Amino acid sequence: MDLSEISAGIRKRLDAKSAAREKGLTASRAAIRFCANSIRAVHRGEMELARELQGQAREQLDAARAAMKPYPDIYHAGFLHDAEKEYAESLATFAFINSQALPTPEEAVVGDAAYLNGLSEAIGEIRRHLLDIIRHGDLARGEELLAAMDDIYYVLVSMDYPDAITGGLRRSTDVARSIMERSRGDLSITIVQRGVQEAIERARKDISG
Repeated sequence: MDLSEISAGIRKRLDAKSAAREKGLTASRAAIRFCANSIRAVHRGEMELARELQGQAREQLDAARAAMKPYPDIYHAGFLHDAEKEYAESLATFAFINSQALPTPEEAVVGDAAYLNGLSEAIGEIRRHLLDIIRHGDLARGEELLAAMDDIYYVLVSMDYPDAITGGLRRSTDVARSIMERSRGDLSITIVQRGVQEAIERARKDISG
């Protein structure tokens, strides 16, 4: 076989690999957009739309996986992991805000590292919802959400593995901890303020009575 035949074979294989990469990259980016829009829909109370967008994200993830599976080096290049992480975040956000069961990594069809990092980022979305809940005065629900954030955090800190295995989970966990501490402070201040207001109201009633 001469060099031209060898190069033709190489070019054919690389063309196929490049096409798979482009398809996987495009599908991964689309999945991330659908997940972001799904989380936005959850915060707006549009739960049906949120589920529909999650379904579209799942389709894109499946397309990306199928395209890149024959090529392990591009399959594990990172952008599929990022899309899976966003998908896990959208599922976790939906589950916690709606008080539903959290899907497992197997049910979500995402890698363990992507799942854990998605959980860590969901803490920020839970905080956003918690602040809305506090503004509406539902402090009992706020405490439930803070407890959920605690549960996630303790799972994250228990994963004592190198970042190469967990996809940089340690840094994500540190960020999650700071978010959780701020949320605890916000809720505590609001509870104290409500207690003071209620005491003032009781005192006014006693005086007027």
